[in-house]
Amino acid sequence: MPPPKAAVCDNTRPGPQEPPRGAVVVDPGRDGDLADKTAASPPGTTFWLAPGLHMLGRDRYAQVQPKDGNTYLGAPGTVLDGRRINQYAFAGTAHDVTIRHLTVQNFVAPRDEGVVNHDSGDGWVIEYNTVQHNGGAGLMAGARQQVRGNCLRANGQYGINAYQGAGRITGLVVEGNEIVGNNTDDWESQVEGCGCTGGVKFWAVNGADVRGNWVHDNRGTGLWADTNNNDFLIENNLIENNDGAAIIYETSYNAVITNNTIRRNNWVEGRMFADRGDNFPAATIYISESGGEPRVPARTGTLEIAGNLLQDNWSGITLWENADRFCNSPANTSTGNCTLLVPDTARCSRPGIATEPLRSDCRWKTQRVDIHDNRFELDPRTVGCETLCGRMAVLANYGTYPDWSPYHGDGVQRAITFEQGNRWRANTYAGPWTFLAGDTGTEVYFGHWQAAPYEQDQDSTYSPDSGGR
Repeated sequence: MPPPKAAVCDNTRPGPQEPPRGAVVVDPGRDGDLADKTAASPPGTTFWLAPGLHMLGRDRYAQVQPKDGNTYLGAPGTVLDGRRINQYAFAGTAHDVTIRHLTVQNFVAPRDEGVVNHDSGDGWVIEYNTVQHNGGAGLMAGARQQVRGNCLRANGQYGINAYQGAGRITGLVVEGNEIVGNNTDDWESQVEGCGCTGGVKFWAVNGADVRGNWVHDNRGTGLWADTNNNDFLIENNLIENNDGAAIIYETSYNAVITNNTIRRNNWVEGRMFADRGDNFPAATIYISESGGEPRVPARTGTLEIAGNLLQDNWSGITLWENADRFCNSPANTSTGNCTLLVPDTARCSRPGIATEPLRSDCRWKTQRVDIHDNRFELDPRTVGCETLCGRMAVLANYGTYPDWSPYHGDGVQRAITFEQGNRWRANTYAGPWTFLAGDTGTEVYFGHWQAAPYEQDQDSTYSPDSGGR
């Protein structure tokens, strides 16, 4: 089998051996030379870093502060090393900065912060770099950022943390990168339930193309979009061997997830659920309070999952909606955030939330999810499990909290299962798959799943063996 298309680690595209005409040459060996020359040069300057080890000052906050339009090019063998002293490599809010052909390593950004583009400047182009062995995230992201052909390896928290505190990121491209072995600091074990680990985390991104990446062997989730993301295209990626889910799309809107190869994910976290007796369907593609919403402008008004191969993952696709999670609820783990339909959190309170349109619009809904033309393969011997590992699910909990919630009872369970346009169709199943509908206590087999009242997976095929593999 040929190597994955995005197998770029240790094989990134080399930079120019000689400085481009007009470039400022930065020689290795002198602390702070790159930062000093950046400060002394006008916007739009190109810097060529000669081969060797480049270092910043001895202060933890020593960093490069690019100016608008600057370009940083590394010659073959160029390394920018934080020496476990400096927190950030490239910081500030300059726009349209380009960084190519560098190895950036051994910086110690804190949790939820990043090393390259620390302050989420807009319009950055980050290509053909190796960003590895850093604390926090290897990269932060701004609007119109292009991240192509990089090796994002063994960083303490994420390969990329796509978060911009000042607003929503637009027009993000993440293409052809190898994103491997991140979350070396195992933050979930340090801050239980933080939801702050994995290959890439997206926060409030409005428009992202995530394609052609190799996302593998991360401790945690591969790709995680969390809280008011919208308009995502996730296509042609190879996502494999991640400890958690391959893809989580959470409290977000409107996406196409297509033509991905997704294999051997969620073995670690899925087995943790099983070992502690938790029968929640830990999924490989986990759609949590997310779906299509035509009132939020995007390239699609649905959440489409189509044409993917899912092979020997712990489970399949779970569509989930927490009845107690809504804007202004104490159960909303996206603290302080409201839906894109009602951005003013204060409106989602009693008594108004009990009547329309707030009763509908103060919730993130798992709705208009179209799952079709996928192939799901499962060999329990390969995964090493006997139960709880081959399930599809559409379900919610019984609403109980808080006491003023208008969503008490089984209304959300009925809605996600029967009323919100969630549909499996024209899929192929190979292996002993079962299906959960409504709640974790209702497990049905394929024939019942296809029949009333569920009527799912019309025009799909099911074979209880693993397809002869």
